[in-house]
Amino acid sequence: MTIPAAGPVIACRNLCKTYWLGDLVVHALRDVTLTIASGEYVAVSGASGSGKSTLLNLLGALDTPTSGALSIADTNVTAMTTEALAELRNRFIGFVFQQFNLLPRATALDNVKLPLLYARNRIADPDGVAAEQLAAVGLADRAHHLPSQLSGGQQQRVAIARALVNNPRIVLADEPTGQLDSGTTRELLALLRHLNERGLTIVLVTHEHDVAAEATRRLQFVDGRLVSDERTEPLGAEAPR
Repeated sequence: MTIPAAGPVIACRNLCKTYWLGDLVVHALRDVTLTIASGEYVAVSGASGSGKSTLLNLLGALDTPTSGALSIADTNVTAMTTEALAELRNRFIGFVFQQFNLLPRATALDNVKLPLLYARNRIADPDGVAAEQLAAVGLADRAHHLPSQLSGGQQQRVAIARALVNNPRIVLADEPTGQLDSGTTRELLALLRHLNERGLTIVLVTHEHDVAAEATRRLQFVDGRLVSDERTEPLGAEAPR
């Protein structure tokens, strides 16, 4: 899977998100403008309540902005229907969450192939495609294991394989190392770096400095505002095994 370089795969202009909790008004995002090019590896950092997870939900078309413009894969998503947003997510975006979100009674293979069952264009061999993705993350021999039979790191690899099974242009990762020990975190970061080097666009939310340091671009949020946008050399990670 090699994704060719192109213009911005994500573009936000004056993006705002406001929540009303009774009489309380929460400005979760305030006037955020940024672009993310195809193939970038971006870490989004900030304290709890800074707006980083709200941003990820908007970029993943899981929520809609209160105001401003948002384009994903050259598509203006701010006025799309719920059905159209679901199709866009399935075609262009893969999600990786802190909690793994695997079906407990489904095997690793069945968890990975789940997005294929919702795709508009059904493929002839979903088991084969899912098995290829499991092999790509080093879990070819765990295809028929249940999540309870896998370590935390292996479960997160299954989640990454599931995120990649539809060949997305973007992977959005929300605190993907939050439940992993330091050794497993290093292995997961090596895998993400490898995927990015193959051309995949990665946007990762984290509160951990060492995790953010793996990215080539770091966004810092404070009180819903983008206060820092730095491009740096990543620390680097050993190749995935």
